[in-house]
Amino acid sequence: MTRMRGRDFGLPFSGPTGPENAITDVPGVAVGHTTLIHGEGALRIGEGPVRTGVTAILPRQETGRPAPVWAGMHSFNGAGELTGSHFVAEYGWFLGPVCLTGTHNVGVVHKASLDWFLARHGAAMGPGFWHLPIVGETWDGFLNDSHGGHLKPEHVRDALDGARPGPVAEGAVGGGTGMSCYQFKAGIGTASRRVAAAGQWTVGALVQANFGRREEFRPFGRPWNAAGATAREEKPGEGSIIGILATDAPLLPHQLQRLARRAAVGMARTGTSGNNGSGDIFLAFSTANALPLDAERGVTPLDHLPNEQLNPVFTGAADAVEEAILNAIVAADTMIGRDGNRAEGIDHAALRAMFA
Repeated sequence: MTRMRGRDFGLPFSGPTGPENAITDVPGVAVGHTTLIHGEGALRIGEGPVRTGVTAILPRQETGRPAPVWAGMHSFNGAGELTGSHFVAEYGWFLGPVCLTGTHNVGVVHKASLDWFLARHGAAMGPGFWHLPIVGETWDGFLNDSHGGHLKPEHVRDALDGARPGPVAEGAVGGGTGMSCYQFKAGIGTASRRVAAAGQWTVGALVQANFGRREEFRPFGRPWNAAGATAREEKPGEGSIIGILATDAPLLPHQLQRLARRAAVGMARTGTSGNNGSGDIFLAFSTANALPLDAERGVTPLDHLPNEQLNPVFTGAADAVEEAILNAIVAADTMIGRDGNRAEGIDHAALRAMFA
């Protein structure tokens, strides 16, 4: 079934998109999901109900000896986890993949991602090679048996092996299965922008959206006043967002850190000011300068855009994150999870009326 996206409701997004309006518009980037939904009723830890999954992002669909992607990250509010972030901050690159999931799945996803990477690239890297996977999380415990250990290594491998370019499923899929945003059912969203900055480039965003209180929600500055049920969360708004930005623009690590900061601009446009318990963490990477690791190379020239050319790239990042968040919300249907907890899908008719 084709899911609705923000543009289907007349939301006034700005800027030209790539062909899929997705992070996969950046050449070489691929996305895969594994979604686990089964069981209903009272919570029985280890049995369910289950509303969880994993989303995998491959920066490059390569085999053999991988080339790193240059990267930078930004923690807008640090009540969350992005593994490998200290390495990114120190070295300015990573090898991938990037996986997004529920908070208590981080361990299994980290190990399964490592095993998958070594099986795919280990022989080319040689003995003694080590690797730090990138895994981001948000909390799905309102709907999911989050303590039950339902996500298994084979589910992670399925998402990684199934990663493809082209259209990306949104809403309650993959790592976003059990997530809510502004107390609407939400999950995974994506978008892209074409930008002109000493050339033509693409900036793509993918978010796992699980943050915000209903009264904060202001799409394009318009307060949400529609009546409707609100999820009975213990601490509404104290969720998180993990945002991944990809670009083919040649940017250096410090510039990618600056790009990651602009994801918080896109997030803020939707209404939130960033809640105390929200883990709002963003990672940006560039697929340009695809040079294999080689300690013997010596002086290595890297292409990059001058800082004075970055404004269109910054704008594209903020625009793409804003649209990705709204796509995550409108694509998700109402979901009932453990103990009858209910996350309502947004009222599509009310949203359309706001922008008629």
